[in-house]
Amino acid sequence: MFGRRKRLIRLDDRGPLRVMFVITSMPVGGAETLLVEVIRRLDRSRFLPELCCLKHFGPLGEVLAAEVPAHTGLLAHKYDLAVLGRLVRLMRRRRIDAVVTVGTGGDKMFWGRLAAWIAGVPVICSALHSTGLPDHVELLNRMLGPITDAFIAVAEPHGRYLSEHEGCAPQKVRVIPNGVDVERFHPRWPPDALRREFGLSAGTPVVGIVAALRPEKNHELFLRAAAVVHGQMPQARFFIIGDGPRRGQLESLANELSISQAVRFLGTRQDVPELLSLIDLLVLCSHMEASPVSILEAMANEKPVVATRVGSVSQSVADAETGYLVTPGDFEEIARRVLELLGDPQQAAAMGRRGRERVISRWPIQKTVKGYQELIAEIYRTKSLRRSRRRRKSGRWPLAPAPSHKDP
Repeated sequence: MFGRRKRLIRLDDRGPLRVMFVITSMPVGGAETLLVEVIRRLDRSRFLPELCCLKHFGPLGEVLAAEVPAHTGLLAHKYDLAVLGRLVRLMRRRRIDAVVTVGTGGDKMFWGRLAAWIAGVPVICSALHSTGLPDHVELLNRMLGPITDAFIAVAEPHGRYLSEHEGCAPQKVRVIPNGVDVERFHPRWPPDALRREFGLSAGTPVVGIVAALRPEKNHELFLRAAAVVHGQMPQARFFIIGDGPRRGQLESLANELSISQAVRFLGTRQDVPELLSLIDLLVLCSHMEASPVSILEAMANEKPVVATRVGSVSQSVADAETGYLVTPGDFEEIARRVLELLGDPQQAAAMGRRGRERVISRWPIQKTVKGYQELIAEIYRTKSLRRSRRRRKSGRWPLAPAPSHKDP
């Protein structure tokens, strides 16, 4: 039955809410790393999280699959309409109380919400982590706006963008800021083993970027800026942390710019906090962003940031205080700011300290988790009270006892 509504037990009279996070897959990226932290930190006395990767787990999905109930292989290909029935049956079998789709647009946002509505899931939310192309809310996904309880933005400017440009009803947009684990990401001495791995001597200047190798991250700009910096500071090294479909093209560009010996493509790494201890500053040169987690991680490690002034980046990087904001597409301005910070370690260190203080006060991961918990509980509580009042008026009262949340 389409949109079948479950009989809702009052939040205070039932066990934990079962929350399913629906995503396409879990490669190593900012949104995926954040999702791992949120799932791990949800209060198990109130929420029982599950993961659903429509296509395949990916590296971070494999990690979570060892910790929480996880499901994958539901979407065989882009036009696999049978995914809807599979998802509906899964959500009913798992007695899901809340679905949160993770990512802007695409299959996970469409099939995840539609299946949740058909399965009668009480709480339906979409967490959107991008601003602008190539990720956007397509027409079909916009049509599911009425069955969506909340669209989750990661910063105030991002929330305004969603309502003004992505068709998200303003009254349904909720801002839950991205956060970072400031105990995992903290200033530390670079491990000697890592220095030896990369052949770095003490005092070697290192500039890093942490981002998946996708077009919107604009690694070409990073490499062109690196070429300028290398021309004036030949001992400088450049770390590209992350992987993706454009690696071959970017390696070719590094060769063309004659800096291949100074650039290291590190691929996917699980030791990002330690790698950040090796770098002197972080660069992010994206065409578009919402609130990139990599910036917060670097700031938590007391590293200054040079980033393009796009999306909500200016909410994270305080220009001339914790780093510099530069004009999108201007590699010469990036190079100039990088050289300035490499040439003035005291200024860079002061910016780094202010950056960590800023992250601790504004973007701890606990604040993000609290935001998700409060939003899901609020929507469920509101709906359960509303349906309770309807049952009283219709004479169908009292409610049945809460079902067991133990799997058969």
